[in-house]
Amino acid sequence: MISVSDLRKKYGKTEALAGLTFNVNEGEIYGMIGPDGAGKTTLFHILASLMLPDGGRAEVDGLDVVGDYRELRRRIGYMPGRFSLYQDLSVEENLRFFASVFGTTVERNYDLVKPIYSQLEPFRKRRAGKLSGGMKQKLALSCALIHAPRVLLLDEPTTGVDPVSRKEFWQMLLKLRDAHGITVLVSTPYMDEASWCDRISLIENGRLLQTDTPDGICRAYSGSLYAVRCDDMRRLMDALKDCVEVESAFSFGDSFHVTLRHGASADTLRCGLAAGGFGRVDIHGISPSVEDCFMSLMGNQATAARRNADI
Repeated sequence: MISVSDLRKKYGKTEALAGLTFNVNEGEIYGMIGPDGAGKTTLFHILASLMLPDGGRAEVDGLDVVGDYRELRRRIGYMPGRFSLYQDLSVEENLRFFASVFGTTVERNYDLVKPIYSQLEPFRKRRAGKLSGGMKQKLALSCALIHAPRVLLLDEPTTGVDPVSRKEFWQMLLKLRDAHGITVLVSTPYMDEASWCDRISLIENGRLLQTDTPDGICRAYSGSLYAVRCDDMRRLMDALKDCVEVESAFSFGDSFHVTLRHGASADTLRCGLAAGGFGRVDIHGISPSVEDCFMSLMGNQATAARRNADI
C-alpha cells in the first residue's frame, strides 16, 4: 500500500531524509519510531502530497505522490502532529465540514467512525478548542476517517496526550485495522508504543537504522544487557564509563542499562566497581526493549561515522 524508494529531502544543508526505502503492506500498522528531528514529519508531508521530495520515489495505494496527488488525497486520511481542526467550530461542525470537503456526508460513513465519534457525541455542540487533549485526538481521527480512506497517515498522534488516552488511541487503530482493513502508517517518539505495531522502522537523522517486527528488533540485539543500580547513582555513571568491561551505559528510569564487552560478565563488572569503591551494587540480566535497541544502533552509527571521518 505504501512503497518508498531512496526518498530524499534537504532544507538548505540539512539532510532531512537521506535515502529512505521501505514498504507497508495492506492492512498493516507500520510505525516510524524516532526522536524529534529524525525526519518523520518531512516523510509524512511528502506522502500526503504536501511537499515535493528532492529525489527518490514514493507511492501510496499505487499512486505516485507527485504525479497523482489529486486522486491520492481522496484515498488517504492525514492527521498532522499538531491539532489542526477549526477550534471555533463545534465538534459536529468540524466533522460535517471535512465530510463535505471530500464530497460525502457524515451519515454515509458514520459506521466507520461510530466507535470513535460516539464518545464525542455528548459534546457535539462544544467548540473543538474547548476539548481535552484526548478528545481532540478522537475528533481529529474521526475527521481523517470520515471520507473512508484506504490509508491513514498519522504523524505523532499521541504526543502530549495522557497515558490512558494514548492506550485508547492505539486500541482504536487496532479495531480499524481488524474491522475495516485500513492500512496505517504512524509515527511516534515514544519507544514503548512500538509494541502496538505489526512492523516498525527505527529512524534517526533521516536514515532508517533497522526495520522489523518489534520482537524481531529486540531479538537482534547483540551483547549481554544488564540493569545496574547502587546507592550513589550519580557517581556510578562516571564509573561505568571508565570500566573496561562496559561497551555502553544509558540511564533508564531508576537504573543504568549496561551492555558488556565480549568476554566480560556481571562478576567481572562487579569486581571492577568494587575496586572503584562501590560496595553494594545490584546487577542483573534483562531483556532488551526497543529503546535499548535504538540506543545501541545510534551508538553503532556514531562509531561508524567517526571511523569514516578518520579515513
